[in-house]
Amino acid sequence: MTPTDTTPGVRVRETVLDADGIPLSGLIALPDGPPRATVVAIHGGGMRAGYFHGLSHCGQSLLTLAAGLGYAVLAVDRPGYGMSEPNFPQGATLSEQSHVLHAALASYASEHDTGGGVFLMAHSYGGKLALHAAADPRGAAFLGLDISGISHRYAVDPARLDDFHGVKTWPLHWGRLGLYPPGTFSAAKPLVTPMPPREAQEAPRWAQAFPGLAARVRVPVRFTFAEHEGWWHHDEETIASMRAHLAAPRVVFDRQPNAGHNISLGWAARTYHLRALAFAEECLLARELAPGARRTPSPR
Repeated sequence: MTPTDTTPGVRVRETVLDADGIPLSGLIALPDGPPRATVVAIHGGGMRAGYFHGLSHCGQSLLTLAAGLGYAVLAVDRPGYGMSEPNFPQGATLSEQSHVLHAALASYASEHDTGGGVFLMAHSYGGKLALHAAADPRGAAFLGLDISGISHRYAVDPARLDDFHGVKTWPLHWGRLGLYPPGTFSAAKPLVTPMPPREAQEAPRWAQAFPGLAARVRVPVRFTFAEHEGWWHHDEETIASMRAHLAAPRVVFDRQPNAGHNISLGWAARTYHLRALAFAEECLLARELAPGARRTPSPR
């Protein structure tokens, strides 16, 4: 724990999940007592799990905030990143990543209390994986999804992914400098990693893949767009188009003021995380009160 992390009693540590023999590295934070539910945080392209554990400002970390509110939190390195990179030296497709993620979560649930269920919280490219995982028949068991930094329409030429961490794409990731606490960019250097080639190759096809996936999502989903989002269109017509494709029982769209694409590393991180966890609470309550539910209410 660092001096900037002031959540009492919460310890964030490294962990490794077993996905049928494939190691998924990441970070874990557990509450003091049985978890209300389990939040699984999924990072974007060219990042690592530590994206959700920013420590440049008090309260910035999703892991310490959510664990302090009673959730178990897993921030995983997506397949092709971290310890799984040797298994996927060129990266993995989203379908492959979904299969690995489900295997890892099944392994975790076999040995740990997940509370009221699993809630996916995903950013950018990780949002694509979250939708893939939810569209899988096994995804019907999720409590819900909270996705930031993605729509189904690029606001830039996807070919710019060839220079994903270059000078020209830097403003798309971050926006204005003043949106981030001092020390953010130096602290983020260990988190930044090249986007695997197979991810970059698949990225331009997202607009074509979205409708089919959206039609198979059967759990509540919330999308958040940063005020200074540069990668994606998020105008009202785009939102209406997304809503028309989604078969989810509840769909929420929100905008986060004073934030750039990398919301969870900015000044607005705590505000966004609290909003996302409020949506998780709504999903948890809806499941507990569903007709015919036989689930024991989560700790409150």
